[in-house]
Amino acid sequence: MIHIRGEGWKELKVGGIGQIELAPSRDPLTGDVLDLAHTVANTYVAHLGGPEVFGQQLWAEAQARCWSQAAETIVLGDGAPWIWNLAAEHFYDSMQIVDWYHAKQHLAQAANLIHGEGTPAAQMWLKTQETVLFEGHAERVADCLAHQAKTKRKVAKELRAQAGYFRENQRRMQYLERREEDFPIGSGLAESGCKQFRARFTAAGMRWSRPGR
Repeated sequence: MIHIRGEGWKELKVGGIGQIELAPSRDPLTGDVLDLAHTVANTYVAHLGGPEVFGQQLWAEAQARCWSQAAETIVLGDGAPWIWNLAAEHFYDSMQIVDWYHAKQHLAQAANLIHGEGTPAAQMWLKTQETVLFEGHAERVADCLAHQAKTKRKVAKELRAQAGYFRENQRRMQYLERREEDFPIGSGLAESGCKQFRARFTAAGMRWSRPGR
């Protein structure tokens, strides 16, 4: 988010293009050191406005990086529908993956709704469902949440929404399979880009005009 004079806080959309390479890394699930996929030689685009122009800019950067010559490509996103709409328009033959860490955030929210924030029961439920999700069974997570919504009436609406998130993104949540194919499952590239832009544009007291002065 960037503060624009006369407009208030506005969203800066950030995307990145990178090449996939394997490197020794600690498995976030088991703690073992494995050769896992990462993106390298990353470049970024950013747009202060709607998704249409942002998508065109990201596609142009991908073309400059010879995206169309790659044997295999993926689009990693946080699950927002507009991201997949852009992927379908500009990166139509790329595999789609919901970022693992965003998916875990949704699981954590669901755990807190069911068992109470920070409780041992919530942590136990979260750990169990993380394994189910990582193994590629997002539909089971969705079914579990839908069942919980029938008895947790005070949070039923929120639980149904979380169930919908996992059901709608089921095909994008084949994490174990994707990792075994040497694809990254986390959007570290985009998160790193967001941190860089945040450091540049959101220091204390910073206010910007549309031209950037």
